[in-house]
Formats: sequence, structure tokens, C-alpha cells
Amino acid sequence: MELLQVKELSKSFGSARAVKGISFDVHEGRCVALLGPNGAGKTTTIRMLAGLLKQTAGQIHFHGADTELERKSLLGYLPQSPTFYGWMTGLEYVSYIGKLSGMGASEAKKRALALMERVGIGDVAKRRIRGYSGGMKQRLGLAQALVNRPKLLIMDEPVSALDPIGRREVLKLLEELKRETTVLFSTHVLHDAEELCDDVVIIRSGEIALQGSLNDVRNRHRHSVIELRLEEDERSLSWLSDFAGKVSAGSDLANGHALFKQVEVTRRGVVKVIVDDINSAREWLLHELAEERVKVNRMEIGHSSLEDLFMKVVAE
Repeated sequence: MELLQVKELSKSFGSARAVKGISFDVHEGRCVALLGPNGAGKTTTIRMLAGLLKQTAGQIHFHGADTELERKSLLGYLPQSPTFYGWMTGLEYVSYIGKLSGMGASEAKKRALALMERVGIGDVAKRRIRGYSGGMKQRLGLAQALVNRPKLLIMDEPVSALDPIGRREVLKLLEELKRETTVLFSTHVLHDAEELCDDVVIIRSGEIALQGSLNDVRNRHRHSVIELRLEEDERSLSWLSDFAGKVSAGSDLANGHALFKQVEVTRRGVVKVIVDDINSAREWLLHELAEERVKVNRMEIGHSSLEDLFMKVVAE
């Protein structure tokens, strides 16, 4: 069932159009990643969905909510850089948010304690927020976003302020949360999206460049890839330059079989090749490398990643 429908959503700041008529749906029980480079319009879109910015044009429909107030009551929101009252303790703050959402004092405190334990800051619940680290504040922000048991949890770069250990812990928590509620989060970290999300919406310059389920997007755009890492001696580098030039020119290297579709020399001595038939391409390369006495440090065989697709889409 469609929980959120976004139709022709636009936002302008003076003459600058930050978001240009985007449309997408969020289905109940799904985890959706809003992807794009910095300045693509992700945060502006997130803030409109959360009710913090009024759209210039377009519609936002939330199933089960007829008014903006009802919609906000069903949302949980974590901004990229949450701010708090430093003189409050974490427990006081989350309890306060619970009371604002309609809970009694006792229920709000109980809910706050449970959530602070769940996000990993139960041991500092009674410490004043001014003494929290950036990572603690991000976890506190997640706790307050969950206090009203939202039907849709919206997050803007949810792990951007965390160290590697904290990031791993919060990603694990989000993996659990997406089983309980619908999640929409923005990020420019492609690995996080691949690890967590069911659907992706890629934004470029305020417009949707690509959207769909992660599996469909992978299947439609995935390519077989061979990556070679060569010794940086003169013979090997000369072969690599010649090989890359021939592939780029569309030369038929395999006697009637166009095995190599695209080549990219990513750095000195390293080349990534998109191929049609991975087994035939591997066989040809192994024979060619041996015959030309090219020194190979590593050959990796696999498929293009979401990051490869993202880089291609945002560069178009």
C-alpha cells in the first residue's frame, strides 16, 4: 500500500529552483533511500516532506492523514544536524518530546528511557546534553524521532556525524527499525543505501534521474566487470595503454566477438572493463596477458555496483 505519494513537488528560492517537479511513492513497510550528490535537492525535499518547508508547487499525500497536522503526528524526523536545549538532560528532552506528542508524563518518561537504551545512550540519559558528543546527539535525535511511534521515519544523512563504530551500531539499529516502520532517508553514502534500502530514488540537479526497487535497478543496469591491476613496469603500462585505446575505439580484439564494451583506466596501472560475456572475456584476457608477458598483480571479476550506476547517472 502507498503510504506516501509525492506528485510534481517543486521548491524555488527566488529565481533558483532547488527541486523541479519530482514524483515518487513510498510504500508501507519499505525502506527508501533518497540519493544524490551535495546540492542535488535531497535536504530540501526531506524538509518539505517533514512539513518544515512549504512547497512552491506539487502535492504530498500521506495515507491516513487528511490535514498537515495529522500528517506531522504520524511522522518521525531526524535532521542532518539536530539541535537541542543544552541545559536539559537527554532523558528530559526525549520525555518532553513525548509529552508534546500527547503522552502523559509517566508514559513519556518510560518511553524515553526505553528509546535511549535502544539507541545506545541509556548510560548518559541523565547527563546534560551540552556534554554530549556529536555521535551521542545524533543518537538522541533518533530517539526523539521514534518517540511517537511514527508510521514514517524520515532521516536526513542519519549517520553522517558518527565515528565508524557508532555508524555500524546505528546502521544495525536502522536494520531493525525498518522491520517495524516505513523508513525514508537521504544519503550520499552508496554503501549504506545498498545495505539498508529496498527502493532508491536518485536525484540530480533537483530532478529524479532514476528510481525503482534496488533489485530492479541492479538488474536493469548491472554490467559484468573485470578489473586488472598491473605492475607499473614499462611493458605492462604500454600494453594497458594500447588495450584501453583499442577498446575505446571499438576495435574488434577477439576475432568477431565484441567482448569489451567500455574501458576506464581508474589510476596508473589499473583498468576497469565492462564486458558482455564474462567467461569469454576472461579467457581472452588471460591468454593475451600471458602471450604479451604482462605482469598482473590482481584480476577481479564481478558486477557493477550501485556506486558505479550512481556515478554514471549523476554525470549525465
